[in-house]
Amino acid sequence: MAYTHSRNRALLGAAIACCAALSLAGCSNEATPPQASPSPTQTITAPTREDITVNETLTNDVAGEHVIEADATKAEYTNIAVVKTGDSGQNDEADFYGDNSAIFATNGATLNLRELIVNTDGTHANAIFSYGEGTSVTIADSVIETQNDMSGGLMTTGGGTMNAQNLRVTTHGNSSAAIRSDRGGGTVNVTGGIYTTNGRGSPAIYSTADITVNKAQLEATASEGVVIEGKNSVSLNDVVMIADHNVHNSDKSNNYNAVMIYQSMSGDAAEGQGDFSMSGGSLTNVKGDIFFVNNTIASITLEDVKITNNDKDGVFLRAAAAGWGTEGSNGGQLDLHATKQRIDGNLLVDEVSNLNLYLGKGSTLTGAINPEGAAGEVYVEMSQGATWTLTADSYISSLTAPAGTINLNGHTLYVDGTPYKDGTASKGSAIEHKASVGGFDPGAGGPGGGQPPMDPGGGNGVPPTPA
Repeated sequence: MAYTHSRNRALLGAAIACCAALSLAGCSNEATPPQASPSPTQTITAPTREDITVNETLTNDVAGEHVIEADATKAEYTNIAVVKTGDSGQNDEADFYGDNSAIFATNGATLNLRELIVNTDGTHANAIFSYGEGTSVTIADSVIETQNDMSGGLMTTGGGTMNAQNLRVTTHGNSSAAIRSDRGGGTVNVTGGIYTTNGRGSPAIYSTADITVNKAQLEATASEGVVIEGKNSVSLNDVVMIADHNVHNSDKSNNYNAVMIYQSMSGDAAEGQGDFSMSGGSLTNVKGDIFFVNNTIASITLEDVKITNNDKDGVFLRAAAAGWGTEGSNGGQLDLHATKQRIDGNLLVDEVSNLNLYLGKGSTLTGAINPEGAAGEVYVEMSQGATWTLTADSYISSLTAPAGTINLNGHTLYVDGTPYKDGTASKGSAIEHKASVGGFDPGAGGPGGGQPPMDPGGGNGVPPTPA
């Protein structure tokens, strides 16, 4: 283990320690950033700077270096402030391999961190970085803030492991996810805390890994709440998520959305099924659609989530082609499983996409499917105890439904071109998804490697175009 630092052994208050270090904007006394209201059944809390006693301040302002580095060793730090400045000119080295991060673990290191304040103010200056198979970082009861572009809060690549508990993570730059992964992915486990992003192209979670979050709050003020690229996953359990995706990061897509699952073809995420699951908690979307799937196969599983779309023009699900992949085969293909789930809004599936919708017992759909006419294939399977109330004419390819589960509500449901007869049972077949035929496109940009068009070097943990 090695670290470069300047010591201040006097017992300092957290805010004073950080501000004295380099007068960073991120070290203000704004200990509690604005928060969205959690659901009535959940109270999400996180530490502030004032909650942490700082016994030592470590700093580094050299481009490419770390404040703390754990290399093939075990190390532990508690009650310290870590301040990193300086830019990285090596985009791929920073995004894939940890160059210029404040705290860096590699080569099978085990790094345990508790009651830290970590601040970075430089481009490509990730806060906490776990790189490589066998490397494990555990951080708890800490406050993390990054100020500049391409600077995530928690960063995991190359098969590393990141365990986080009760953190307050805030990022301000563009392409700076709070919980972030890149080439080679890994495993990320988060429990508790508040994770907030403020920059363009900065989802609360950008996943090219397997990421699980329990009983936490996720908020993106200018981007998607969650983005999954390729054969990776995000699982949210009793999480409060707020997404206000109100600015695009490139011209790849015109959509705004809360959750996006896609494949950029940048080479930074394996091709295959992307998985999103959410159980309990709440998902609030401010602008656009709830879910957007394109250029990949995906699975979405929802159980008893309070889902609210504040955009009356937004839809619940859009599976469609965008600017990634090969034209004609770059739609979204997905299975949507709902259990005890209320779904409000339309589901749109374009001609190069398909959908298998499974409405389990206790689930309700109030909305239309492809109300403008037949496009991509759609199979709907209703369990006994589920209901679908149409709000417009709908067009699907196949239907399995017990009698009495569909309320036409004065509209017509077309099944493979034939009007469904109200009150009857139906038996159909699911759609078989087809593997992507896109292929590697190094010029595609996109997360994981996720680079916005203005930064073609490496991954920055956010889609080149968040919808």
